[in-house]
Amino acid sequence: MMKPLHYVADLHIHIGRTMSGKAVKITASRNLTLSAIIDAAATKKGVDIVGVIDCHVPEVLDEIEQAVKNGAAFELEGGGVRFYETTLFLGSEIELNDEEGQGPIHVLVYLPTIEAMRCFSDWLKPRMKNYTLSSQRLYERGYLLQEKVKELEGLFIPAHVFTPFKSVYGKGVKHSMAEILDLEKIDAVELGLSADTSMADALEELHRFPFVSNSDAHSLEKLAREYQIVQLKNPSFDAFQDALLERNNARVIANYGLNPYLGKYYHTTCASCSSKTNDEVCKVCGSRAFIKGVSARIHELGTKVASKPTRPPYIHQVPLEFIPKLGKKTLEALRSAFGTDMKIINETTYEELLDVVSKPIADAIIAARIGKLTFHKGGGGAYGKVDRIDSGS
Repeated sequence: MMKPLHYVADLHIHIGRTMSGKAVKITASRNLTLSAIIDAAATKKGVDIVGVIDCHVPEVLDEIEQAVKNGAAFELEGGGVRFYETTLFLGSEIELNDEEGQGPIHVLVYLPTIEAMRCFSDWLKPRMKNYTLSSQRLYERGYLLQEKVKELEGLFIPAHVFTPFKSVYGKGVKHSMAEILDLEKIDAVELGLSADTSMADALEELHRFPFVSNSDAHSLEKLAREYQIVQLKNPSFDAFQDALLERNNARVIANYGLNPYLGKYYHTTCASCSSKTNDEVCKVCGSRAFIKGVSARIHELGTKVASKPTRPPYIHQVPLEFIPKLGKKTLEALRSAFGTDMKIINETTYEELLDVVSKPIADAIIAARIGKLTFHKGGGGAYGKVDRIDSGS
């Protein structure tokens, strides 16, 4: 029997433009094409499995099918499309809005084959105003979407569940996901950039679900800012489903993600002047309009729990773009010397780093690795920032 291997998986990546230049995710980079994602995952980021969540778009499906016909890719027996060293999971991000005004919320759908995604795309067409774009509103009830996904043997995962906008717990529900979705047809929950496992497990409702951590990349450099390492017999869709269910010797080994302080919505922020606050009235400008932070929302929804489930470790990681004074030329030099970001962040020694970068940058990379950085908290749509290296004194 083949020994299971460990794979890096980032399952929330957008496409900015199609092969012909048509927009898919309006807010994403024009350079974020399918071919660029596959290349960056393998050569720059060190990601083995990518979930592209705009695969319902017909032109994107055409490009995937053409790659298979040309021999540049092939469909795996257990689901997924293999491009050289990278497996593509075909996904779709969809916006739901409950009839009673709860929402809108974003959910992620993953399907095992090109044929299944083509069927799903056809199903979406009469239920969306423009199914050639990403993250569009579905004019259908959530539970009917879940039924369709399960009919096609897919996975259903609520996206970035705590962010203030377009998430289940942001404005989607008053108390429980069961108000909108069928909990029995949810395969996992995506935490988002401003929350980690310890925060999310304050909600007893979530104890039954595995957690996934993904980048929600809108540009190539954002790939793998969050990911998971999974133990699989092979990098296929079926094997990943086994990992979520912890069966057939497959499992999630660890989640890697930003320290929540670095997330865009960690702290409650004044909507008028962007000041961080925990008060009902902003002390800076007097406004009563706020963008509620993820930390506050979890505290609001949290319940007393007798015990928390045993989960894979959640490891805080600082992407290289967050390191102060580490610009594009320095990043290119690091990749030229050491390969992928995974190796630079997790493996390259201090002495090796000093051969390529300045001492402050090398110090910061190592400090990030061992949890010795402190941060200015993010909020209101602005990312947090690295503050300083904590010497531990």
